[in-house]
Amino acid sequence: PRRHTPLMSTPAFPPPPPPPPIDASGLPVGYTFKPDWEVRPRDLREALAGGTSTPLVLDCRRDDEWAFCRIPGAVHFAMNTIEQRLDEVEEAAGGRDKPIVVNCHHGVRSLRGTAALRAWGFSNVKSLAGGIDLWSIDIDPSVPRY
Repeated sequence: PRRHTPLMSTPAFPPPPPPPPIDASGLPVGYTFKPDWEVRPRDLREALAGGTSTPLVLDCRRDDEWAFCRIPGAVHFAMNTIEQRLDEVEEAAGGRDKPIVVNCHHGVRSLRGTAALRAWGFSNVKSLAGGIDLWSIDIDPSVPRY
């Protein structure tokens, strides 16, 4: 008999480390928050819950990371494709002046993506502090950690 081969296998991510202790603002204890560049997961949750300027959540992780887990409602533009897809980013956000929150795994790539989008004329872009990992720890534990 033939063995069934799945179309897309689950990525082989190592188990995540234990979650860090979280301070009263929802950030890991000792985290250096950059308010001009970042948004806390708790603030993003509030912004997504309603309001007139709901941000576009732009996930800049690799395809395998996106397939494994994501923030509900996010759109995927892998980091290495954003520059070629600026018109699509603008359309998804509703304009270059509309709020965008870029997320990655821990917040390093998303800071680079935020800087790049600002350099390309997007004026209201921030990175998700702590990335999807902190989102999973502090906001939505149904989002798997890796």
